[in-house]
Amino acid sequence: MTTRGLEVADVIRAYGNHYQQTHKLPLRQSRALQDIASCRTAVLGGHVDRCDACGHERISYNSCRNRHCPKCGSLAKEQWLRARQKELLPVPYFHIVFTLPDDLNALVLVNQRVMYTLLFQAAAETLLQLGRERKHLGAELGVVAVLHTWGQNLMDHPHVHCIVPGGGLSQDGTRWIASLENFFIPVRVLSRVFRGKFLEQVKKAYCTRRIQCRGKASPLEARETFQKLLDRLYGKDWIVYAKQPFGGPEQVLAYLGRYTHRVALSNHRLVEMTDGKVSFRWRDYRDENKEKIMTLEADEFLRRFLLHILPNGLCKIRYYGFLCNRKRTDHLDKCRTLLNAPKPEVEQEEVTWQKVLLELTGIDVLKCPSCHKGKMLNERTLQPQQHAPP
Repeated sequence: MTTRGLEVADVIRAYGNHYQQTHKLPLRQSRALQDIASCRTAVLGGHVDRCDACGHERISYNSCRNRHCPKCGSLAKEQWLRARQKELLPVPYFHIVFTLPDDLNALVLVNQRVMYTLLFQAAAETLLQLGRERKHLGAELGVVAVLHTWGQNLMDHPHVHCIVPGGGLSQDGTRWIASLENFFIPVRVLSRVFRGKFLEQVKKAYCTRRIQCRGKASPLEARETFQKLLDRLYGKDWIVYAKQPFGGPEQVLAYLGRYTHRVALSNHRLVEMTDGKVSFRWRDYRDENKEKIMTLEADEFLRRFLLHILPNGLCKIRYYGFLCNRKRTDHLDKCRTLLNAPKPEVEQEEVTWQKVLLELTGIDVLKCPSCHKGKMLNERTLQPQQHAPP
């Protein structure tokens, strides 16, 4: 029998109540703590399965389905990946990362919805504008953009991962224009255009009062101070990283599977929880990517984890160019025709969580774990409880 390892839910059950009593939290953060602590416990209810051969019973508790829960999201991820697999084209794919400077962290923290939206827009517009220029490609690109807000140490580190097919549609839509083997837009050009677009949008948002200046960002309420921040940011080189192109569609899917539905800290990175402190593994990219152990006070651990609870309704995966939602199907059909690529097969069978678990782990939850012959059938439903999880 396997022993369950330490989970983020354990930390929340041990220290979450105290943290909420000593900190004023937005409703979405309180809800995330409650959901993660209750996930797969009697609090959310569940059901009892019974083997039709030997009578063995098994209790399964419901998941919270909060997108920030380290234990949830596998089914949603697999369904999303299957949809993306049908959209992959037989061309190279590139991976571009746009990162905001640390100078903006205080402003981002109190304006997450606005600033993350501007980050998406600036990154996508940079790629699409430069892709349309003849000296780079002269074509309409397709972009899948994924928002991440954290670094390995759980501190704020807003950045967007962009997956870009190696080529695009000509302006009249009659030709596929292939890119060079290596990425077709110089990183230095990407960085400067991205910096200009983002700061211009931030200035407009500030002037129209869409951006609030409170907490650590309160000094920026003075226009002179805000302008000094802009001047300083215009003088810096912003980090835009173009990674090596993917080897093929399979590598693209593997990457997307790791990154798209990731949360700030997965359970397997936790090491121990003792004496009011929490330890977890992290990689120090500034020290040759070495794996290290970081130990934080429980309150500080929860503070950092909650930094990455996104505003309600904020979409963290977005599509642009010929992959935009409105015309994606038509554009992809045209791309396949121009590339002489076959259309994807229509999947007849529904993707259930049982099937996903079987494919990922080899565990068939429908087979009786006791006699290994019978089938586990739903016997009865367990109603949710109103007390805190043990």
